[in-house]
Amino acid sequence: MREKTAIDNLADSYLAKLAENYPSFATSIGLASGAAEMDDYSPKAIERDLKLNQDTLSKLEALDPVDDVDQVTKDALSQQLILDIEFHKAGLPYRDLNNIASPAQGIRDVFDLSPTATVSDWENLASRMRKVKDSLAGYQQTLAVGFDKGDGPAKRQLNEVITQVDQINQPEGFFHEFAKEAKAETELPAELRKELVAAATDATDAYAAFGDYLKKMLPKASEQDAIGRDRYRLLSKRFLGAEIDLDETYQWGIEELARVVAEQEAVANEILPGATVAEAIAHLENDPATKLHGTDALQKWMQRLSDKAIENLGKTHFDIAQPIRKLECMIAPTKHGGIYYTGPSDDFSRPGRMWWSVPEGVETFDTWRETTTVYHEGVPGHHLQVAQATYIRETLNDWRRLASWTSGHGEGWALYAERLMDELGYLATPADRLGMLDGQRMRAARVVLDLGVHLGKPRLDGSGVWDFDYALDFMSKNVNMSPEFVRFEVTRYFGWPGQAPSYKIGQRIWEQIRDDYEARKGADFDMKKFHSTALNLGGLGLDALKEAMSRA
Repeated sequence: MREKTAIDNLADSYLAKLAENYPSFATSIGLASGAAEMDDYSPKAIERDLKLNQDTLSKLEALDPVDDVDQVTKDALSQQLILDIEFHKAGLPYRDLNNIASPAQGIRDVFDLSPTATVSDWENLASRMRKVKDSLAGYQQTLAVGFDKGDGPAKRQLNEVITQVDQINQPEGFFHEFAKEAKAETELPAELRKELVAAATDATDAYAAFGDYLKKMLPKASEQDAIGRDRYRLLSKRFLGAEIDLDETYQWGIEELARVVAEQEAVANEILPGATVAEAIAHLENDPATKLHGTDALQKWMQRLSDKAIENLGKTHFDIAQPIRKLECMIAPTKHGGIYYTGPSDDFSRPGRMWWSVPEGVETFDTWRETTTVYHEGVPGHHLQVAQATYIRETLNDWRRLASWTSGHGEGWALYAERLMDELGYLATPADRLGMLDGQRMRAARVVLDLGVHLGKPRLDGSGVWDFDYALDFMSKNVNMSPEFVRFEVTRYFGWPGQAPSYKIGQRIWEQIRDDYEARKGADFDMKKFHSTALNLGGLGLDALKEAMSRA
């Protein structure tokens, strides 16, 4: 067991402060503290966060690493702190609202991860629901700062969140159903059930008031979706943990999209000789053998495929510790769209989970299209990556294990994992490979779309600049998803700049790191060792990962 250093202690004290300040974060990593509390998103909390980041950075800069583990921690933590400080100075916390990953969703999402096994857990949840009102009120105050400065979120995002709030506010909305379905290992007291119903009403009413506020703010909301080059550069670096040439990356995205399309066309010809991609997909969509009907069938299929991948890969290509071998596949209680992963608690009492938020009206699913999604979210994708970092206690401090994360590292690894599964023979049929390429094509397309929109690039046909209708048409031509999914995704790119491209750009950087490692090792290159070495570093910014792997 490696002895903790001054840098480890500082990183862990920073983690503890984050958990204290954000009870939802404490819940997400499995800490019991704050289980009855909700996050404070007020302007005062925003300033509190800035001071914490500045103070921690100042202390970190004064410390000298004692070994390579320390050096990686210092590189990763200092980079994150600097970017978070710049994020604040750019005014971005005051316009933080979108359709997928803002406090508007996070305040509700914490209930998906909250413990529900005991009477005490449900007492905490009643308290937590009662405090949704305060959390939303503080968030509203923060958004008001942006609106008052003429720098509020875009009208498109307000309208999307208003729709989401309206779903919560139905008689069968989330909080009402959550309270009604409450159960524990022992019978809940009648008084507690009554309190849960009342607390659920409070939380629902709080969301209704928040929705009313957003409706009032619509005239003040920005008509402009694009974030602009300066802010986009900051957001891109924050999501990647790496500085990139935005214009070179845009051009690379166009070329990568063309390359994936060509590969997809070749596979389509294998499925149905002479067929276009659209014709091959139509052929597969008429194949009852690859159809799943209903979310129950979807969940069971996901679980079987995930369990099989863990069992097989654990024998051959990866060291998968026993606690990591449990992954739960879940249908999310929301119907907003999107598929996502949540990590295990620190002690693995809550396992990693793969969630599918199925939009209203979507009832059928194609296994050939979603096989690679299971590998992306599960093993060897997010679950192996996140759970492995959580599991390693001998060398990594708590911040490295539980809180060090960038989208480019995490999502880039998951896309790399998709290609790896093809390389290892797990996408044995042309149909499954077409599904993988469909996902790769989507990720390449959104590099082009995201940079095109937010940097004000000309449309690819030269007819003007990117706008929502053009982006929707472009995406519809490059993905094979339901119209509901496509619209949700495009709206996400417009409201969460820099995040969507981090997947494909992150994959590009992961592949470059592997190529560099293999070139240095030559005949001694061992793929399993490369993966173990990289994953045992935890979630780093990609510049920090590149530097650490150059010394491995």
